[in-house]
Amino acid sequence: MAWTRRTWMTLAAVGGFIAVAVGAFAAHGVADPQAKEWLKTGAQYGFMHTMATFACATFMNIGAKRARLAPAFFLSGVVFFSGSLYAMAFGAPRWLGAITPIGGVLFLIGWAILAWAARDVDQPAA
Repeated sequence: MAWTRRTWMTLAAVGGFIAVAVGAFAAHGVADPQAKEWLKTGAQYGFMHTMATFACATFMNIGAKRARLAPAFFLSGVVFFSGSLYAMAFGAPRWLGAITPIGGVLFLIGWAILAWAARDVDQPAA
């Protein structure tokens, strides 16, 4: 599989679909308050970082070529962060929560890469 913009955007669209579906399920189909909170948090962070993946395509189009590195961190972060919260909400053992911060670190790396990539964007003339 080639990791092209098309691939990242397709994965981000699927991630956005999942985030909306999980968020709706949390709001309407879950009675347990802890599970509801885990699903809600996972959906919020998942959606945020699928949108960040779409932003990377825009960054690349305006000259920030290094932005192509960030989607791998954003979407991997969704898998670890949101995925671990979703799993616990559906009954996985609580020790799985130890994986959640790995996703948070991946999100931070993605944002740092995006900040680094922004340095390549042309500044308007003063």
